[in-house]
Amino acid sequence: MRALILYIEDNFENRLLVRRILEAEGYQVVEAEDGPKGLELARSMHPDLILVDLHLPDIDGYELVRRFKQMPHLQGIPIVALTADVIRGTRERALATGCDGYIPKPIDVDALPEQIAAFLKNREAPHGR
Repeated sequence: MRALILYIEDNFENRLLVRRILEAEGYQVVEAEDGPKGLELARSMHPDLILVDLHLPDIDGYELVRRFKQMPHLQGIPIVALTADVIRGTRERALATGCDGYIPKPIDVDALPEQIAAFLKNREAPHGR
């Protein structure tokens, strides 16, 4: 069964790039263009991994992560910040908020599939969909 990835990102070009990379590796990608849509999708699906931009309109990525961590069906699902915010302290803040990982932009198209595979390998027992 293909791993299901929820990707929350407001930039269309970033969503397109990540989707193309991950679908070429056999992953199924569901996209949300903002925080409210990301929350809606997270409530209705059982992703194997969540990728979230930290700077989103309406509800930022930090708040999304806090809310995801409160959803029982998402317990054990890796949440990874995928962000252009690389200033000092951002990675630490993302991890302290509850992210399981941090991938800086610009995206390394060669490394991304390996990074995603590593997060999926380290996740807890799979949840039914």
